[in-house]
Amino acid sequence: MRTAIFPGSFDPFTRGHEAIVSQALSLFDKVIIAIGDNIGKKSLLTPQQRLRLIESLYADNERVEAIVYSTLTGEAARTMGANAIIRGVRNTIDFEYERTLAQTNKRLFPEIETVLLLTPAFLADVSSSAVRELLAFGHSVEDMLPEGVDLNSCKNQE
Repeated sequence: MRTAIFPGSFDPFTRGHEAIVSQALSLFDKVIIAIGDNIGKKSLLTPQQRLRLIESLYADNERVEAIVYSTLTGEAARTMGANAIIRGVRNTIDFEYERTLAQTNKRLFPEIETVLLLTPAFLADVSSSAVRELLAFGHSVEDMLPEGVDLNSCKNQE
């Protein structure tokens, strides 16, 4: 089975992330959305809230799994039996950053390939940090989030 891990903070999970998962599902039998637990980063949602949000989005898709991890991505991929790491690229700045990560991962985990997927052009401006900033200033972000996602209900679940 061809399995890929899609790592990120997903704080929150956006339509851009959703598009990358959709593309990855056309290439892989299974996609594991791996939520990085970075305790040093100020978050909108806890890792468990993000996990529940993503699990609810993909509840009807047995080919998508979500996990929380706090190790190197390559180690998480190896543990989960993934043979690829999926990364989304919006622009040339993302590309340079992701290329360096891919080369480091290849050095440490030579059996795992990194696959860079281009974010659809109409979503290239969407990022979790943009969503968080817009929310902080009281703006609607509904068009940046997957259909049916209500961040307030996610935050109230704990």
